[in-house]
Amino acid sequence: MQRGGKARRRWLGALVLMLAMPVAMADEVVGSLGAVGSDTLAGLMLRWGEQLTDRHPGIRLQLQASGSASAPPALVAGTTRLGPMSRAMSDTERRDFIERHGYPPVEIEVARDALVVIVHRHNPLTQLSLAELDGIFSATRRCGGGHAINRWRELGIERPRGGLALHGRNAASGTYGLFRQRALCNGDYRARLDEHPGSAAVVAAVAASPRAIGYAGRNHLTAGVRALPLVDAEGRAVRPDPERVRQGDYPLSRTLYLYLNLPPGEALPGPERAFVELILSPEGQETVVELGFVALPQATLERQRRRLGLHETP
Repeated sequence: MQRGGKARRRWLGALVLMLAMPVAMADEVVGSLGAVGSDTLAGLMLRWGEQLTDRHPGIRLQLQASGSASAPPALVAGTTRLGPMSRAMSDTERRDFIERHGYPPVEIEVARDALVVIVHRHNPLTQLSLAELDGIFSATRRCGGGHAINRWRELGIERPRGGLALHGRNAASGTYGLFRQRALCNGDYRARLDEHPGSAAVVAAVAASPRAIGYAGRNHLTAGVRALPLVDAEGRAVRPDPERVRQGDYPLSRTLYLYLNLPPGEALPGPERAFVELILSPEGQETVVELGFVALPQATLERQRRRLGLHETP
């Protein structure tokens, strides 16, 4: 009788385990995530993807980092559900998305960043006004640049001698578009600008020449270059320090975004939900700082989690 009782208990235990297994499997998040867009965000997206796989081994992120301009067409065409961008979508890009899908894309702020104007580490220039920046980089000078600035002595320094060598991003980049909008007041770049496919290439070019000046994402700074403070509308020279960038005080501060194709009223699918939860979590924002960007304010994180119906984080 006792032996029968033990056998019965073993059978009941096995039955309970079998019944529990489908529940555990149903709770496991699996699937692949495709993302097309910003090369500025490529490092962050890949690191987040690794962390996501650590949390959920059944999820894999596949990233095509071909520039922010590639995200809206991919979202419109339905070839991706995730579009990282280093600038906000334009009105035209939003309109194209709405015309195709019948609803707007979901916009999520994922980090803060800044465009920095850089010179060679031995260049003695200490700061730039926005009007001087316009005179250096713009052919149309809509932001107050009174004349084209071609030589270093026009900026009040004797060395380096000769002309300025200009470096920037290519037209597919969100960095290129945002600098044009904010620093050139949507004016035209000068033809002499040497365009590069990534911020790292801009930084390397400026570090290699004392006569060079360029703009790049803040997280790409190296010991070979210096980021110049920019003089704001009140005449203050503002450095691209993390707190100044977080609060938007630095004139070329920017927000980095992730756009999602999500019909109104629908919940985020499991893989996308897990990815966004990670990005807006303390762990995800620590990664932002580790990679040289600026974490979002806590109020912004909480507001977005509520809007998206995500779990509260401590």
